[in-house]
Amino acid sequence: MGFLQADPIRAPARAQDLILRHRVKDYRAGELERRYDALGVEEDFFINYGYVTRKLQAFMHPRPETAARRKKEKLLLDFVGSRGVVHPRQVEEHFAHGKVENYWGGSSLATTQMLGELHYEGKLRVARREKGIRLYRVHQHLPGPQDGDERRSRIDALVDVVVNIYAPLPATSLSYYVRRLRYAVPQWEKEIGRALLRVRRRLAHARVEGVEWFWPDGEDPRKASGPEGVRLLAPFDPVVHDRARFKIFWGWVYRFEAYTPLAKRKLGYYALPLLWRDNVIGWGNLAVKNAKLMSNFGYVSGQPPRDRAFKSEFEAEMDRMKAFLAVG
Repeated sequence: MGFLQADPIRAPARAQDLILRHRVKDYRAGELERRYDALGVEEDFFINYGYVTRKLQAFMHPRPETAARRKKEKLLLDFVGSRGVVHPRQVEEHFAHGKVENYWGGSSLATTQMLGELHYEGKLRVARREKGIRLYRVHQHLPGPQDGDERRSRIDALVDVVVNIYAPLPATSLSYYVRRLRYAVPQWEKEIGRALLRVRRRLAHARVEGVEWFWPDGEDPRKASGPEGVRLLAPFDPVVHDRARFKIFWGWVYRFEAYTPLAKRKLGYYALPLLWRDNVIGWGNLAVKNAKLMSNFGYVSGQPPRDRAFKSEFEAEMDRMKAFLAVG
């Protein structure tokens, strides 16, 4: 995949784990975090925050610096370098920078925010996590491309990763995803529009019921076969990530409601799309309480399919989920 979106909510597991359990044999919740050091991956921002291969990360860096805080930055980097690996709490205890408003409108420690910014710029890397908290070490990327051809080659490679993960994509979604690369390479934001024009020329495409679709050249959607089984998907799984495509494929609107006020929720706090064969027919809300898996489900039609095959496959998926979570 090259990139795996991450999310801190655990309901019943983090998004990155829920995505990997369908793609890695015998995968267990938390395994990515436990094996992080040995996997050759890095936490970084691509089109969203998540995990990237080191090769992909190298295409995105170095990112531009923020000159306004260069003195504070040097002091912080010197501190991290002298300690090797640091916990944000250690940095705060040493500098006591106070609090600032974060992206969500809440309060964050200024040092924690600065660590995040330095990580985004590529001057720090996530060494590992302890109880979900990022521990950092100093890092330095190689110089960026020296000429326009190399720069365009890097941008096109990033675009191809996006397409390989999320295609087939309607034209509007292709534009949306490619333009989000401004977060991966803010230094090349002005060139992303031209990269979009290039990818539209090199991808396979077709117009279906008035919608222009794009997918990697060499793939033949007509030869694809639908899966036989039930799968509970993460809200950020590539299969359901594009909400516009979701509505075209399955005829209903899926909403991620973790940040929606309780009274306005229709599906649930962390509703997992329920895939049956090649159709998303509903959603499930799962939680672990006292080492037991608790669940409730909703269906677009108002009730689950009645055939025995669905019941058998549904039970198999719930057994897989219990094994993944190591619960009863």
